[in-house]
Amino acid sequence: MITYPQQRTCPYHPASGYEELRDGTPLRKIRLVNGQEAWVVSGHDQARALLADPRVSADRTNAGFPMIVPPAVKAVHTSPNRPFIVRDDPEHNRVRRMLISEFTIRRLREMRPDIEQVVHDTIDTMLAAGPPTDLVTAFSLPVPSLVISRLLGVPYADHEFFEKATSDILRGRTPEVSVKATQDLIGYMTALAQDPPPGLIARLKADHVDTGAMTTDDLAFTALLLLGAGHETTASMITLSVITLLEHPEQLAAFRADPGTVPASVEELLRYLTIVESILRVAVDDIAIADVVIKAGEGIVIASSLVNRAADAFDDPDRFDLGREAAHHVAFGYGVHQCLGQNLARAELHLALPALFDRVPGLRLAAPVDELELRPIMTIQGVDALPVTW
Repeated sequence: MITYPQQRTCPYHPASGYEELRDGTPLRKIRLVNGQEAWVVSGHDQARALLADPRVSADRTNAGFPMIVPPAVKAVHTSPNRPFIVRDDPEHNRVRRMLISEFTIRRLREMRPDIEQVVHDTIDTMLAAGPPTDLVTAFSLPVPSLVISRLLGVPYADHEFFEKATSDILRGRTPEVSVKATQDLIGYMTALAQDPPPGLIARLKADHVDTGAMTTDDLAFTALLLLGAGHETTASMITLSVITLLEHPEQLAAFRADPGTVPASVEELLRYLTIVESILRVAVDDIAIADVVIKAGEGIVIASSLVNRAADAFDDPDRFDLGREAAHHVAFGYGVHQCLGQNLARAELHLALPALFDRVPGLRLAAPVDELELRPIMTIQGVDALPVTW
């Protein structure tokens, strides 16, 4: 029985040990790294069907949930104040409705000039410092950290603290390091929520905490989620997108040649990279699908990196092709739990990637791809450092 997940050996390809899962069988039993058996889903249609099925739960406190996450993340996701994304409706929808207006396409259009300014200011600083540099610390991480800080009303002066805390939660050297980082970040957010600067946290406090619709603890955990997800994932996408484009020069040339292709190109990058490899769920009722029956209490792992390379959904799926139609990927999930911040992530990628390659036309890697240290399994895929020059 195959073990899941497995370590990537390439920044932009799923683990080579997953070939057995790509034989066209859309669901099969596998053994998780924690020893638990669960259903892994690699079929595109079956993944979308299950993610939209009310008999499939995102609540980590349900028996049988496949908890292949770092210990500190598990502690947050199973706490009484756990974030809304790991709750089911109606509680999930109740909190999501409090936030959704901040992440609409219309709202992101209003934010676009500010995001663009952040991107160009960050490139100015990077160019002034000169090559070589680490793209992660010079560009990929500062851009989304600044943007999400401004949106939430989190002082960017504290960015080194919250960036390190988020990294330690996901990739701490020991469980103790991860747990301490979680406690520190929750304490920081709880204090900030008492008297927040202008931004989304302040609006949530005025509209929902002060009216009794949300507790201060709920606000702190929600803000922690938005802050962490708002910079960590997009930073990884920027970095891996740069690697992928530089490693595919003919695709990079097409990307540079026509700004009108940027939105479609970003969708292909999201599909191809799939930095969140797994979406975790559990069945709360028996579900018959694809000639098998998932029993109530059995774990379900949507193998997103494989779903996004399913041959029945994407022609020649292992080919990186900026000309393809890839918008039906599941990089942001699917159904009621689809990523709240996807419009923000897209806006940042639409602006950051073209600006970087336009203003630094000689950008190139300063280390071979096979020498880059990849992040471990059970976390957001990426690299913690990317040496570049120009």
